[in-house]
Amino acid sequence: MPPASNQSSPSAFCLPGIPGSFWFEDSCPCSHRARGSHATAMSESYVKRLFTILLDAVTDKDPQVQEQVCGALCALGESQPEEALRACEEHLRLHDKVLALPPWFSPQLAHPYRTMILRVMETVVSSHLGELDKGLARASILLASSEMTKVKELVCDWQQAASNVLVALGKRFISSVMEEILSKFQPGVLPHHFVVQTLANLSVSNVFGVVPFLTSILSTMLPMLSAAKPDSMRVVFCCALQRFSESTLEYLADLDQAPDPTVRKDAFATDIFSAYDILFHHWLQSREAKLRLAVVEALGPMSHLLPSEKLEEQLPKLLPGVLGLYKKHAETVHVSRSLGQILEAAASVGSRTLDVQLDSLLAALHAQICVPVESSSPLVMSNQKEVLRCFTVLACCSPDRLLAFLLPKLDTSNERTRVGTLQVVRHIINSAAAQMEVKQPFILSSMKLPLLDTNSKVKRAVVQVISAMAHHGYLEQPGGEAMIEYIVQQCALPPEAEPQKLGANSEALAADSVRAISVSTLYLVSTTVDRMGDVLWPYLFEFLVPVRFTGALTPLCRSLVHLAQKRQEAGAHALLIQYNGNVTLPSPYAMATRLLAVSSSPYLGDGRGAASLRLLSVLHRDIHPMLGQRWATAIPLLLEHLDGYTEETLSRKEWEEKLLMFLRDTLAVVSDNTWICQLSLEMCKQLPSYNGTPLEKNFLYKCIGTTLGAASSKEVVRKHLQELLETARYQEESEREGLACCFGICASSHLDDTLAQLEDFVKSDVFRKSAGIFNIFKDRSENEVEKVKSALILCYGHVAARAPRELLLARVESDIFRNMSQCFSTKVLGIKVETKDLGLRLCLAQSVCMASQAVRSSSHGSSFQLLRKPELVAQMMEFIKAEPSDSLRTPMRKKAMLACTYLASLEPALEGQAQADLIHSCLHSIMAVLPEPEGVDSHQEPLYLDTMQALKDLLTSLLQRNMTPQGLQVMVEHLSPWIKSPRGHERVRALGLSACLLQHFLKHLHISALVPFHNLGLLLGLFSPRCADLWPATRQEAVSCVYSLLYLQLGYEGFSRDYQDDVVEQLLTLKDGLGHPDPAILFHTCHSVAQIIGKRLPPDQLISLLLTLFEGLGDPDQNCSRAAAVIVNCLLKERGHVLLEKVPEIVSVLCSKLQETHGEHVLQAAQHSVYVLAARHHAAVVSSLLGSPLPFDSHTCTLWRALAVEPGLATQVLGLLLEKMSGDVPFKESRAFLLSSAPDRVATLPPLAATCALYEVASAPASGPAVLELYPQLFAALLLRVSCTVGVQLPRNLQAKERKSASSGLASRSLEPCSSAVDALQAVLLRGGNDDVVQRMELEGGWQLLRTSAGHEEGVTRLASAMAKFAGPRLPLMMKALFATQSSVYEMQRVSSTAFLAELLSSNTVNDLMLLESLLDNLLARQKDTCARVRRLVLRGLANVASGSPDKVRAHGPQLLTAMIGGLDDGDDPHSLVALEAMVGLARLLDLVEAWDLRSVLLHVAIRIRPFFDSEKVEFRSASIRLFGHLNKACQGDCEDVFLEQLVGGLAPLLLHLQDPQPPVAAACRFALRMCGPNLECEELAAIFQKHLQEGRGLHFGEFLNTTCKHLMHHFPDLLGRLLSTSLFYFKSSWEDIRAAAPMLTGFLALHAEAERRPQVDLEQLLAALQLLLKDPAPAVRVKAAETLGRLVKFA
Repeated sequence: MPPASNQSSPSAFCLPGIPGSFWFEDSCPCSHRARGSHATAMSESYVKRLFTILLDAVTDKDPQVQEQVCGALCALGESQPEEALRACEEHLRLHDKVLALPPWFSPQLAHPYRTMILRVMETVVSSHLGELDKGLARASILLASSEMTKVKELVCDWQQAASNVLVALGKRFISSVMEEILSKFQPGVLPHHFVVQTLANLSVSNVFGVVPFLTSILSTMLPMLSAAKPDSMRVVFCCALQRFSESTLEYLADLDQAPDPTVRKDAFATDIFSAYDILFHHWLQSREAKLRLAVVEALGPMSHLLPSEKLEEQLPKLLPGVLGLYKKHAETVHVSRSLGQILEAAASVGSRTLDVQLDSLLAALHAQICVPVESSSPLVMSNQKEVLRCFTVLACCSPDRLLAFLLPKLDTSNERTRVGTLQVVRHIINSAAAQMEVKQPFILSSMKLPLLDTNSKVKRAVVQVISAMAHHGYLEQPGGEAMIEYIVQQCALPPEAEPQKLGANSEALAADSVRAISVSTLYLVSTTVDRMGDVLWPYLFEFLVPVRFTGALTPLCRSLVHLAQKRQEAGAHALLIQYNGNVTLPSPYAMATRLLAVSSSPYLGDGRGAASLRLLSVLHRDIHPMLGQRWATAIPLLLEHLDGYTEETLSRKEWEEKLLMFLRDTLAVVSDNTWICQLSLEMCKQLPSYNGTPLEKNFLYKCIGTTLGAASSKEVVRKHLQELLETARYQEESEREGLACCFGICASSHLDDTLAQLEDFVKSDVFRKSAGIFNIFKDRSENEVEKVKSALILCYGHVAARAPRELLLARVESDIFRNMSQCFSTKVLGIKVETKDLGLRLCLAQSVCMASQAVRSSSHGSSFQLLRKPELVAQMMEFIKAEPSDSLRTPMRKKAMLACTYLASLEPALEGQAQADLIHSCLHSIMAVLPEPEGVDSHQEPLYLDTMQALKDLLTSLLQRNMTPQGLQVMVEHLSPWIKSPRGHERVRALGLSACLLQHFLKHLHISALVPFHNLGLLLGLFSPRCADLWPATRQEAVSCVYSLLYLQLGYEGFSRDYQDDVVEQLLTLKDGLGHPDPAILFHTCHSVAQIIGKRLPPDQLISLLLTLFEGLGDPDQNCSRAAAVIVNCLLKERGHVLLEKVPEIVSVLCSKLQETHGEHVLQAAQHSVYVLAARHHAAVVSSLLGSPLPFDSHTCTLWRALAVEPGLATQVLGLLLEKMSGDVPFKESRAFLLSSAPDRVATLPPLAATCALYEVASAPASGPAVLELYPQLFAALLLRVSCTVGVQLPRNLQAKERKSASSGLASRSLEPCSSAVDALQAVLLRGGNDDVVQRMELEGGWQLLRTSAGHEEGVTRLASAMAKFAGPRLPLMMKALFATQSSVYEMQRVSSTAFLAELLSSNTVNDLMLLESLLDNLLARQKDTCARVRRLVLRGLANVASGSPDKVRAHGPQLLTAMIGGLDDGDDPHSLVALEAMVGLARLLDLVEAWDLRSVLLHVAIRIRPFFDSEKVEFRSASIRLFGHLNKACQGDCEDVFLEQLVGGLAPLLLHLQDPQPPVAAACRFALRMCGPNLECEELAAIFQKHLQEGRGLHFGEFLNTTCKHLMHHFPDLLGRLLSTSLFYFKSSWEDIRAAAPMLTGFLALHAEAERRPQVDLEQLLAALQLLLKDPAPAVRVKAAETLGRLVKFA
């Protein structure tokens, strides 16, 4: 918008181009708008100025700003509605698009902005309609009318906004609005589009006000219809006619409340018919789709106003005309809605035309209902609702013809047609129930074909129709049962495992939906429709037993339980099921069997287990009259068990056992052989039904066994067993297992009959191979015969396992093992032929295992002589040998070994060679099996673990028969080749087996006389080197073996079995270290193991142990070879006096090997030699080694470490190295280039070499005592060495060597001067026992910080903190060494020592050691140091007293405060970092100093820090604001007026900086405001600050600021002017967030200030500032400025 001219407008002037026209100041609405004139601006009212500013801001380009400006205008309008309307009106007129005005006078306002202003007017009018006076309303009406009709072209937003103003005003001032609108609605002149639109909207918004005008409006409008040519005009006329008709109908419906009750429908009939004639006969034929839709929408309500005879006359043309639009429009909801209204109108007058048009109506409507419904298309859904509404009308008028049309459609195979028809049928069943009642049989009969449809969408529709039928009595008719069966069939559909995201039309999703809706329907019909009780009961029972309804069991059971409970309430003592000759109902036995069988899989089918049990519970009387009491207790316990588990956590074995126990209890309670036999018969009858569910069939077999076990009729038992054998499906493994379980359970009560029946079957034709023999198995193949054999062998195994123990031994060989063997082996021409069938072998092994275990567990099993034992063991060995040696794919090995295990425990014992062959075969079959590749998810892992456990059980079983050292040695000899195998997986398995055998031997050790464990040395020599095996598991097992062997030795020495030896127990703690792959750790652990062995090894076993270990030096595993060397050396050290003459020879050999090998044992020998030499000539050795070239090679480093072996020698060496390191300058300065700005610092070699050597010596574990003795000197020297080498370079020759070693990957440690010093310092700390310090520094990154120039100071600080925490007693001597650095010529050394000492003051350790005074004196003496960094660190240290010794602050308060004030006033620091440290320090000290000491500096500090509040640096803002908070905290309750003045001055900045872009500053403001609260002496403000400004809590800034300003203005109204002026200062802040917050503060202050405080406010300045903010580049700022302007109405 161009600015207004600065020229003053004249009091009157002539409009250019309009002769004789004069505007005068009093009458001209815009004569006083020359805002450029200061005099004119000062004359404007304050409210008008506000409106002017905001209205000018409407043209902002940002939508959010525009929205906020409109919101502010509306807010002003809330309090000044009339002024708001006048201002909007004046603004619009001033910026009117009148071309006659000069462009300098009134810039034109674009229509989008005029639209916004009109919307503001509409809002104000709507909110304050009752308060407006007639004159203002009249002016607004004229303005809105003018705006609406200003241009002829359609500008919809603008003209619609003006129209809305008129409609809003018309709710009260209808006469004035109608007068204005009708003035522009003149006969013979086509009105403006929005004039008609406004009339239409008015008729709806004020029905009683407009309808009386309609007759004249219609009479004026009708001639216009013919003249209306543009389609847009025709559309708006149609809309008007639609609205007029709707409002007329509403008026007539509420005549009793209408102002003119004499209005009649006839008054409009003629005009409406005339309009109808034009619309229908002319406009409906238009090619414009929008117009056709407008016409048809109007025809619907108009049809109700047509005269009856006219309507009847027009229907033959009207209905086809409307129906024809279905073909022309994709979106047909408007057509359907209008058609419904027309049909209702026709039905209301009893039209006969509907009969004639019915066929075409039905065809068209049916086509619409068959359109596929998209869930994402609400228009299609709405259309279908309207179409169904039409069908309802037709159903009430012509039900017969409607059904005659619909029902044949159900026979079509088209999915859409059938689904649509079913929808209509369901709808009319519900909506036209009375008309359809007599048609129920026809509708039911028409459902036959839809019931057969397999399409999921059709199924859903059918289910919904059946649901509607159930509620209206259809299912009680003949044919209703078919509907119920259909619902049950859909409930039985398989549910989807997981919903598939395939789209709305997915067949899978639809199938799942069909089942879900069917389940819901069945339950709702059962529980909510009372009349369905007699229909469903007992009919639903017919679906319980058939297999095809298995999926529906859960909903069936739930419905039946509900129906049964209702019947029990009606007759509690009657049987629920009355058969009355109904043969289709299942018998009680069938129901019990079915419900019990499916309960074995309780979570399938939506939890059918619990549902079945609940149904059983309510049917207890029908199952058997005696079961009520027992089931009332048992079934709830079963249900409770299910509730405690999920499908994943429930143990099926445990659950089946509970169900079988329930069955046994039931049979015991009934105790009726006839009933039991009948139940068993039913169970056998239902067996084939479960062929598809093997788990449930297996359980049913167990139930049959349990039931037969309870039967007393042997004939019945034998008969059923025979039938089971003849009908079993032997090809199914689960069925074979189930059959065997059945026979086993039955045998527990009928052993003789069971064995006899099995033997009879064994002798049957199944085993005869002659081709001429015909029997029941004549069609079975060879494979099938093998499966039968497997089942029979398994049956014998289960019979043996379940048979009564007192009867078993007499039958086990003659009947069980003999028949097993007969079944397994086949003789052809007298030659035994072994089977190759794996299943048969597994069954034999399992059955042998079960039978052997049963024999062993019998009371006489230990003395029983099993004559077939060798034969059985040999058979199992054959099975094992037949398996491939390199892979494990079947459980054959496991089962065969388990069988051998149980057989081995029986008499007679195996012969020696047979036992050796058995052990060899078993080991070879398992050890060589290749492990699965790494990272492969192997399903074989459980099988391998089970097989290995079986092998362990077998070996321990064999060992148990010879529990002597010799027997143990035999076992170990079998394992020895595998223990030494080059393949790791074989070694780990062998060691695991060895550990298991040793533990078993130790656990069962029984010594009657003290005898020597003569092979201890040999066994220890075999196992101990394996403690360093490459495989961690092998190492763990090796330690376990050594552990067991040492305890065996103690046992043989006479110690009791429960004796615990402290030395041997240390082995258990060493096992954790063996998991680490680091060889150093492994060999250290091996050394510890050797020490333990040496302490407990008998002297006579040492030689054999050493000889065995020397053999171990040649072990192919290098780790084990080295471990043998470690153990040898340790034993020589621990027990060397036994072999004294051997020591010189061993040392000499190891020294000669130093250059040949890097074996640990050779290196140790070389170190020992160096130690002997250095003991005599330590200075020469040190000098010689220091002359070695840098970096030291590995041999040199090893030799340095050897010097630490003896403490005295190590002390001397360290002393010499300290002198070398500190006696020379640390670096020399040189310029690499002549023009370089700063010289390079290059390290000198002697101190560098001494530092590296010191590291090597201190790294040796033995140097500990020496390091402790020189600890203070070492620490101080190395810390200073680190500080003066930061940034120091290596000499050029060493740089090249460093790069070369780094590129080759050989460098283990950096030679860089500072890094080497840090490494040496770490080594000293570690060796001095300060591991905690090193670890803390490592965790905090302190070591890395020490190495860098930027982080060195922080690194020193962290080191000091760690030392104070973990090395407190060593501080006095260390401080003494560091005090001397005060006068160091190296600035970095002064900085480092000051940083270290300063940090010590943060620890209470200094106070405990009484070092505080000396530390303070030393730091205060450094306060005048020339280095600003030192001065800053001094202040930090003094502030640290608050943390370390808070109780001493009061005593030293004046000193500390003086130092801090001096820091605030430090003028030599150009970056003010010293002042920053002073502010931070003061914040820490203020709470602890004496109040009197603080009072004298309080004001000075507050004034000094105030400029930092708005510093550009975040740390200065944060520190100063936080210190301000501490100042307030320190003087709470005793705040002087002078400081209170500072508090008030800082309040606004603190509130605004809550929006600081930097979180630390915002957090500081939160703290400061919480501390300021109490000093303001306003409890409400203090409570608000405490509640909303807690750390970590989210803050709604606007809400908080609003509440704060509310209380400020209530309690401190005099602060308004001061707070506003401070806020104005921040209008120019460089931070956008604060610029936005400043007008918010201003607005809230104005909102809550009392009107009489207006004199405190410079409104001119405030408005000018806000007006300027409205031009801010940031939209967020402009938004807040506009919002604030809306609140300034308070000062109007």
